[in-house]
Amino acid sequence: MDDGMITTTPSLALFDCDGTLVDSQHAIVAAMTAAWRCHGLADPDPAAVRRIVGLSLLAAVAALLPQGMPRDHERLAELYKEAFRDQRRLGTQEEPLYPGAVAALDALAAAGVWLGVATGKGRRGLMPLLEHHALTDRFVTLQTADDGPGKPHPDMIHRAQAVTGVDADRVVMIGDTSFDMLMAVAAGVGAVGVAWGYHDVAELTAAGADHIVDDFAAVPATVLGLLPRTGTES
Repeated sequence: MDDGMITTTPSLALFDCDGTLVDSQHAIVAAMTAAWRCHGLADPDPAAVRRIVGLSLLAAVAALLPQGMPRDHERLAELYKEAFRDQRRLGTQEEPLYPGAVAALDALAAAGVWLGVATGKGRRGLMPLLEHHALTDRFVTLQTADDGPGKPHPDMIHRAQAVTGVDADRVVMIGDTSFDMLMAVAAGVGAVGVAWGYHDVAELTAAGADHIVDDFAAVPATVLGLLPRTGTES
């Protein structure tokens, strides 16, 4: 990070959740497996489940079971939600923060950058997670797939801009999947791919990532480097 660089014009760093802020793959695979079993299906391939993380739930289920009918997808989505709620109730849910996440959020906030979330999670799943990690008050906008098209459609970013009033050239999307990068490109905002998530670096680059970071320590400087210099002071 540039020493002393503090933004005076509003800027917004939007973070994906699953695979970017938290490592939720075990919880997601377990819930999807439970849903498949309840519906009388063979277990889904864990690698295939990780690949659809980031999509809205119905789109994810449809991608995993393309031969299914819409009623099958809707039923599986409900079974998935039930399984996820059971994990939370029983205390078996594994969604740890990635190392360095809080320090990176702190550094961006200290530089005057507003923080937000843009996730394929529903709000009912996102809020308990943020509360568990004491992150709820850090974000000025929380965008989920509940209120419009999911990724890679740019709607979530557009809604975040509408809420915050931040122009596209001062918005950066940080995520681990090609869906995040494609969404950022479609919205005309900066795109930072993280190498620790569920899609590989080559996919992130092909989808339009401006930069790839290998750990959270590199996120603040990378985000600030994508913001225009005008409206900043040292």
